[in-house]
Amino acid sequence: MFQNPTVPLAPMTPDAVLSAFRYLRAVEAGDTEAAAGFAGADPRMPVLLADVAERIVLPITGLCGIDPEPCDDSFALEAVGRVLAATLRTWAQAGPDAVEGVAHAVIAFVRQLLTMEDCGETVAEVLRHMEAVGFGQALDAHPAPAGAPAERTTGV
Repeated sequence: MFQNPTVPLAPMTPDAVLSAFRYLRAVEAGDTEAAAGFAGADPRMPVLLADVAERIVLPITGLCGIDPEPCDDSFALEAVGRVLAATLRTWAQAGPDAVEGVAHAVIAFVRQLLTMEDCGETVAEVLRHMEAVGFGQALDAHPAPAGAPAERTTGV
């Protein structure tokens, strides 16, 4: 559903962040075997990817922090971002068959708007950075119980 831009998204759990980004990195790398394994291991994957998409798309297309003052194009960009996030959320509700398409849409967004290929930055690097930020936010919101084993964060 639409989120009010002034209301932050509820943080994902650390496990959800790791699961979603492992899948995204596998798809981006063309590792279909690993991607299938990650998708099959978590039936929530389409919804997790929609959650990740909102966390990527809405801050990039939103009006918060625009300087100078927002213009008509700023409002159009925010609307496009909200439509994309809502469309991916609706598509994710189709279940496991939607997971690959949602992943490719997220990867395309990252490739087109967030990578600086002229500086040698890759989609994989941007995804790793975003995973680290999301994992940090998730740990802050959902700290591990005292004495719990440390989570391995290595992946594809």
